[in-house]
Amino acid sequence: MFENKTEDNIQKDLLNNISDDYEKSAGYPIYDLTKAYSIEEAESYKNLKKVLDKLDVNNLSDSELEKFIYQRTGITRKPGGYAHTDLTVNGTTTVSEGAIFQTPAGIQFVCTKQTTITNSGTIPIQALQIGSGSNVPSNAITQMPVTIKGIIFITNLQTITNGYDEENDDSLRQRYFERLRTPATSGNKYQYKNWCKDVTGVGDAKIIPLWNGNGTVKAIIMNSNKRAADNELIQKVKDYIDPDDGKGEGQAPIGATLTVVSAVEKVIDASAKIVLAGGYTLQQVQDGFTTLVQNYLNDIVFNSTYISYAKIGNLLFSTPGVLDYDSSSLILNNGTINVPLANEEIPVSGSINLGV
Repeated sequence: MFENKTEDNIQKDLLNNISDDYEKSAGYPIYDLTKAYSIEEAESYKNLKKVLDKLDVNNLSDSELEKFIYQRTGITRKPGGYAHTDLTVNGTTTVSEGAIFQTPAGIQFVCTKQTTITNSGTIPIQALQIGSGSNVPSNAITQMPVTIKGIIFITNLQTITNGYDEENDDSLRQRYFERLRTPATSGNKYQYKNWCKDVTGVGDAKIIPLWNGNGTVKAIIMNSNKRAADNELIQKVKDYIDPDDGKGEGQAPIGATLTVVSAVEKVIDASAKIVLAGGYTLQQVQDGFTTLVQNYLNDIVFNSTYISYAKIGNLLFSTPGVLDYDSSSLILNNGTINVPLANEEIPVSGSINLGV
C-alpha cells in the first residue's frame, strides 16, 4: 500500500512541487530541508503500515492476538496443564507430600498428598513441569532420586496423556475462525462443539444430536494431544456445559441433556520392506516415517472415516532415506487395504516396523 513512500520518492515529490526558480540541488537549503522531512515522513508511513497490518488477525501473535480475539469473541487462550496420575507403590511406608519420583530419562513427578501405604497402594503424583513433555508411557516412572524407606517397587500402570501445552497461536486463531464461520447459536451442534473446545485439555469434539431421543446430545471428545480423554476431562466438559442434566445450569439450554464420552483410540500398526538410500540408517528412516505417519493421523482425526492405505504408501516413499519399497510388503493393521474408523474412533500411531 505504501511501497512507493520511500525517502527518495517523497523528497522527489516535494521538490517537484517547489518552483524551479529556487535552487534545489544537493547541498542547498531547500534540498536539505526536504530531505529531513522526507526521512520522517517515510518512517511515518512504515509505522502506519504496521498499524494497518494489525487489523488482520493473521499478522498478530502472543498478547496482541489474545487481546484481538478476546475483544471480539470472548475466547481466551487455554493454559497448559500438568500431567498427573496415580503411582502404584509396593511396600509399607508413608509417602510425604513433595516426594519426588522420576523416569530413567529424568522426567520428574511430585507426590501431591501424603499417603500411607500398607503392602501395596497408589499415591497421586503430578509432573513438576507443565505441558505435554511430561506425558510418558506406562511403566516409565520407576525411580526415586531420594530413597524412601519401605518402598520396594514403583510404577505407573497407565500411559499418561493429560499433560497439555499452553494453546499456541495457530490453535487459538483456528478457534477464532471457527467461531466466526460456524453459526453457533441457540444450542445448535456448532455451539456444543465450541463449548467443548473452550475447556482446557480438549483438542476437538464431535457432536451427535438426538442420539438418544429428543433433547439429548452426545459429545465425543479427545484431549489436546489427540488422544483419548480421561475421566477427569470428561467430567470437566460435562460440568461446564450441562452439570445437572437438562436444567440449564451450564452453557446448554434448559431441556438439553448432554452425554460426554471419550473418543476410542484405534492403534494403527504399519510394516514394510524398503530399499535404503546411502548415508541413512534403518533407524533414521523408521523414525522419519513414524513422524510422517503420526502427523497424517493427527490431521485426519474426526475428519476421515478411514486410514488410507495408499496415503501411508506415499508417506513411506517420500520418507528421506527411502529409495523404494516393496508395495506387496506394506502391511497396515494386518492387511493391505484401508483401515476403517468407527464414528467414535480416533487413530493413534502404534508399532512401525521397517526392514530391508
